[in-house]
Amino acid sequence: MTILTGTDRTLAQAISPDEGRLTVHCADRPGVVAAVATFLAERNANIIESDQTTTDPEGGPIFLRIVFRMPNLTAIIDEVREQFALTVVDPFDVDDWQITQSAVPKRVAVMVSKYDHCLMELLWRWRRGELPINIGLVISNHADLGPAVRSFGLSFVHIPVTKENKEAAEAEQLRLLKDNFDVVVMARYMQILSTTFLRDVGCPVINIHHSFLPAFIGASPYAQAHARGVKLIGATAHYATEDLDEGPIIEQDVARVSHDDTVATLRRRGADIERAVFVRAVQWHCEDRVLRRGNTTVVFA
Repeated sequence: MTILTGTDRTLAQAISPDEGRLTVHCADRPGVVAAVATFLAERNANIIESDQTTTDPEGGPIFLRIVFRMPNLTAIIDEVREQFALTVVDPFDVDDWQITQSAVPKRVAVMVSKYDHCLMELLWRWRRGELPINIGLVISNHADLGPAVRSFGLSFVHIPVTKENKEAAEAEQLRLLKDNFDVVVMARYMQILSTTFLRDVGCPVINIHHSFLPAFIGASPYAQAHARGVKLIGATAHYATEDLDEGPIIEQDVARVSHDDTVATLRRRGADIERAVFVRAVQWHCEDRVLRRGNTTVVFA
């Protein structure tokens, strides 16, 4: 038996419904890891993958990600969550935690404008079954990419955005997104999301920015990079916050460039970096590999 939502995908089909993921973020102290391991062992769970790190063993935070196999997890997962809250979360003052089923793909909505490279990379890998996601909707402020998106059998909604209608446009976006998705990803969506949108959407929002942040925040980063004569260009995937291009970073990468490169060349070479960084960030988030700590992240990649 395989648990799936939406269209069957190869990656999800390969995962047992008894496989779960557990993540924990709290102050480090003796007994935290032992309590988690004991909790799983008492329920006949076998740990098949475990990652942990701490910033300071003397009172610093600990980050823990465990993949386990527990018999009949589908039927008892709500009970397991309740028991974990009572036996581990409360006694150890756990700041953030979750228990999920590996075989249940994250529900993903995509926001995009006119640039298609990040979107198409995501859709192509999704169709090949390489990503643990279920894409349910693509929203754009332009109609250009509608035919390409619909060729994948996906819903495409065009919601124009102008200075005059931005509030109404975001209200319509929220109507479609809120409570329906686990994560929203901005595949080069060239609009600034309002504080109200980010507060009300009810799930994390991942953005791909076409520079190696914190360098060249905002518009036209390749032109900015060319004007500064940089020798490296890059891309950054991060969680969107009300502070433009300053949210917690998930993944980055760079490529070496030279004085011979034009802005167009930088943009073309940068698109390759953007695609790779964007897909890695989405995959890691949807595999519960990214734990947030303030404005930083721990990524068990």
